[in-house]
Amino acid sequence: MGQKRLMKGNEALAEAAIRAGVQGFFGYPITPQSELLEYMSKELPDRGGTFVQAESEIASINMVYGAAGAGARVMTSTSSPGFSLMQEGISYLACTEIPCVIVNVMRGGPGLGTIQPSQGDYFQAVKGGGHGDYQLIVLAPNSVQEMANFAFLGFDLADTYRVPVLILADGALGQMMESIEFPDYVVKEHLTDKSEWATTGRINGREQHILTSLHLQPEEMEMTNKILQRKYREIEAKEVRYETLFTDDADLLIVAYGLSSRVSHKALELARKEGLKVGLLRPQTLYPFPSTVLNNLAEKVKKILVVEMSAGQMVEDVQLAVEGKIPVEFYGRMGGMIPQPDDILDKLRKMNESTLNV
Repeated sequence: MGQKRLMKGNEALAEAAIRAGVQGFFGYPITPQSELLEYMSKELPDRGGTFVQAESEIASINMVYGAAGAGARVMTSTSSPGFSLMQEGISYLACTEIPCVIVNVMRGGPGLGTIQPSQGDYFQAVKGGGHGDYQLIVLAPNSVQEMANFAFLGFDLADTYRVPVLILADGALGQMMESIEFPDYVVKEHLTDKSEWATTGRINGREQHILTSLHLQPEEMEMTNKILQRKYREIEAKEVRYETLFTDDADLLIVAYGLSSRVSHKALELARKEGLKVGLLRPQTLYPFPSTVLNNLAEKVKKILVVEMSAGQMVEDVQLAVEGKIPVEFYGRMGGMIPQPDDILDKLRKMNESTLNV
């Protein structure tokens, strides 16, 4: 680890991506992620990479499609309305098995909404916001340090599995400043060689490589889908990441990700001071989701509280994971409002009282 630096989340992610060997960035400014694009515009050209401000988010994702298809390590970033515009291109990338990193620094919606932080893009991120049966690996940082760490991880996962990787943050994480250290990082040699599939031309007489998501014969399209589904099962088996706190003796379990998990951590501390046995599960990968560990925890705890900055989206995956074993309750704020620890604590008190009265 190197020297500590004080940086915004957006800037830390951009710096980490450059250190991870990103060769091209294609993006369009939109609040609250514009600092990431601005940092790239200043730093990347001087450090051997290419920066292009595209005319739109649609253009950005298709530039990523072309450059990544040629074997370059590339990325784009946006915020919620821009992420909506990218969905068709992301679907193409997934079907064609082209690796890249996409960053969505979420803001409140629907529509243009507000520039304040939100988690309302969960469904769009983990269920495949475009058409077809596909998934993105979705990483959910909850600190500036993880904004940086997940940039390194994101590129490695993208190249390992030949999939688009999404880093799903929010406006508060993008704007907040914290002390971080950049880890020592060397691009793994086996991830740099993309000659088996990239469109680098007919080298040494080899057959041409064709990257396409168009398969007019249904048998071919089904085979492509089967290949993707086998890949997703492998990812689900190998790449689940999560953090647990105080789950050994917990009666009540909070499930939260990103900024909501930080607020929930404070609520947990307050609850523990009152004698409430509360634990926390924080998914770091939203896909693959930590369903198995959650199902196992449902054998031990009495109730689960899902905390989100939305009307309730991840709560559905939690309900599916626990398979009806225990009650799952929800607390959320919308439109850019951030849950407060005291409000979560009050909800936990009521859940605990109802448990005692059973």
